[in-house]
Order: sequence, then C-alpha cells, then structure tokens
Amino acid sequence: MQPQCAAHIAATSPGDVPLAGMAELYIEMAPGNEVFRAADIALKAAGVRPALQIIEREFGLLEIHSEQQAEVLASGQAVLDEMGLTEADRLKPVIASTQFITNVHAYQAQLLNKWRKGSMMMPGQSLFVMEVAPAAYIAVAANEAEKAANITVIELRAVGRFGRMFLSGTESEVQTARDAAVAALEGMHGREAAR
Repeated sequence: MQPQCAAHIAATSPGDVPLAGMAELYIEMAPGNEVFRAADIALKAAGVRPALQIIEREFGLLEIHSEQQAEVLASGQAVLDEMGLTEADRLKPVIASTQFITNVHAYQAQLLNKWRKGSMMMPGQSLFVMEVAPAAYIAVAANEAEKAANITVIELRAVGRFGRMFLSGTESEVQTARDAAVAALEGMHGREAAR
C-alpha cells in the first residue's frame, strides 16, 4: 500500500488501521451477506487483520491486510478454496467513466472538499475522476496511480455498484497517474461480467 492510499483507508475504516508498505486484499461479493463467511475464513486462515467489512444493497466488501504478503495471499487462497473458486473466476474490471479536468475552479474545489475524506482539492489543480466496476478495483487503480506520480488522493470509494477515485495535482502528474491507473486495470485478467 502506498502512503496516501493506506492513510485514506485508515481514516475511513472502522477496523484495524493499515500502514503504508503493508500488503492488502479486497474481497467484494454478491450477495453482500457472503462477506461474513469470507471474513471468517480469511481471518482464521492466516495472520491478517480487517480494516473494512461493509454490506450495502448488492455487495459486501472485506479489506484485509498484513505486514507479510504471504499471509495475505494465504488468506485469499483459503477463501477461494472454501468457496470452490479460483482467481480466474474474478470479474475483469471495467472502467465505466473517466474525467480529466484542468485548472479546477475554486467553487468546484470547495464543493469537492465538502464531502471528501482524503486531502483537500486546491483551486487551479487538475482533477482526475475514475469509475470502475466491480467497485473494489478502484483501490488497485489508486495505489498504482500513487506509485506512478506525485498526486494527491482526494477521495476513494470502493463499495457500491461503482468504485470511484478523485486525484489531484499538476496537469502532467495527474495525466501520469491516470495512465497508470488505466493500464493497471486494463492489464488485469478475469471473466467478463454478464450483461
């Protein structure tokens, strides 16, 4: 986990606080109540801790993390094994929309700052907004964006029908972050969602 992504989860999480440099896994599933079984399996299988266990209308979301990547991988594999699934059964991420706005107006920045949970949007910066389904993939996109560029994480929402992220910075840094986020999601394998 990159520093801002870890800090955002820590600031918004009701569970164990993750730190930068830890490995993490998001498990998103429908129906949402299945997340309770996934949490039970994951936590009993390896030395991981949960930051999030969220149920909303359609989906459940579980975030687990550890200092040791092997623990996270073992925990995730235990969930897959117990549910009779493989990593190939996951849905491939679909980017639903992207917006790139340069020289954000002060009023728009203030509106974004009213509901953000991360850093504040400054007037005059560039803004990148991405929507992706399934929602949990937005965490991958944000982490890769933060690795690639000197940007500011304004907001991450990894639950619901679409995951959303809001990133800001200079125009060139935000473009670099956008390209890294898009490439990370487009490079992931999985099955196509039923339409």
